[in-house]
Order: sequence, then C-alpha cells, then structure tokens
Amino acid sequence: MTALPNPTAKKLGLVIDLDTCVGCHACATSCKEWNTEGYSAPLTDQDPQGADPHGTWLNRVHSYEMGEGAASRTVHFPRSCLHCETPACVTVCPTGASYKRASDGIVLVNPDTCIGCKLCSWACPYGAREYDYEDGTMKKCTLCVDRIYNETFAPEDRVPACVRACPTGARHFGDLGDPLSAVSQLVKERNGFDLLPEIGFQAGEQISAPKITPQPRDRTGRARNRAAGGKLRLAGRSLLRLGR
Repeated sequence: MTALPNPTAKKLGLVIDLDTCVGCHACATSCKEWNTEGYSAPLTDQDPQGADPHGTWLNRVHSYEMGEGAASRTVHFPRSCLHCETPACVTVCPTGASYKRASDGIVLVNPDTCIGCKLCSWACPYGAREYDYEDGTMKKCTLCVDRIYNETFAPEDRVPACVRACPTGARHFGDLGDPLSAVSQLVKERNGFDLLPEIGFQAGEQISAPKITPQPRDRTGRARNRAAGGKLRLAGRSLLRLGR
C-alpha cells in the first residue's frame, strides 16, 4: 500500500460558491477539453452520440431541488477530487500509482503504474474517481498541474481550466494552507465547513447549506406576498471547498 507524505504548509485547492454557480457545466466541458489532451489524456467516451452515452469526466455538476413550494430552489453541486489531507484512495493503492504530492497537497495518479484495479474508486467516499474503460486506468482531477505551474502562460491563465471558464466567478483557486490567502479568507467569511467530516479524511471540502429567508406571515398564519417581484431573499452564502 502507499504511504502519505508528511503534511506541508501549502495546500492548493478550490473554493466554489454554490449560490453563484448556475449549473451551466462550463467547468465540466472546459475540464474535459483541457485534460483530454493534457496530463490525464486521453479521457475517452463511449457512444457519445448514441442512446447510451458515457465516458470519463473529471468534473461533474449535479443539480438538486431544495425546499418546498414557493420557498424551493435549485442548488448546483460540482463534484471532483477533493485532494484530501489523508486520502484513502492513496493508502489503498497497491502499486503507488495513486499518490499525494508533498509540495502542494495535490493528489495524482501515475498512469504508467496504475493497473486499473479500481480499489481507489471503492475507497473514495465522494465518487471522485473515474475509470477510463478504453485506457484501462483510473483518472481524476489534477487541479490542472500542467497549467498552474506553466510560466509561459499569463498569470491570469495559471489556474485550473474550470476556474478560468466559469462565467459567474463561482470557482476560486488558491492556497488553502495560507490563512491570509484569498480563498482562505473567503471560506472564513462564508463560514464554510468540511463535507462529511465524520469520515475523518479532512477532505477540505467546505460547504454551508443554502439558507432561505422565512416568508413573513399574516395573522392567519398564511404567507404574505413576496416583495421584489416575488423573488426570495437568500440569507447567507453557500460554499464548497475542494482541496486541503
């Protein structure tokens, strides 16, 4: 099995504002476009134009309905690797193909030593691993390591493809190990918290559930008409933190 490196100060990751995410899937398609020719290449598809299309995607967006009646809303929940502090997908790997970098906390897969046993996908409680059936190896989010350290790129392009493509600015990238970084300050201001903290992986995924301001009621207990053209006001912000 594979050992983990000693914790380091630098912990690169993503912060995603769930109240700003509109579920457009630009992050997913830009990730697919970049990585199918980059570090994780290839990202194959099977029957993409047919009746049962499926394939390898390192970033997926799921949409859920929250609340009931007039107080309901749609929440878009992006899912990719969380780059955990103590990732079980690494320690369960029998060949060392799945590993965590000591320099920045990014979790990667070495395709040359991956045997496609899928143990890492079974160990990941977040469903963040993707098996490429044509390539025979496991694939996952790399935080675009071939972009973020590429000094030939302009500084604004040295971010993951999903961050660069987001049209609403819902995705943020930076060092979550630095308490003074913009992403750390964003998490602090929005009161983010670990996703599934009870499993103990220190996933670094922080989320504050969307909160909807209660509707005012009249003396009979019925909800009054909503102001501002019937729009609901949201109290608080929703954050998802990826990476630690």
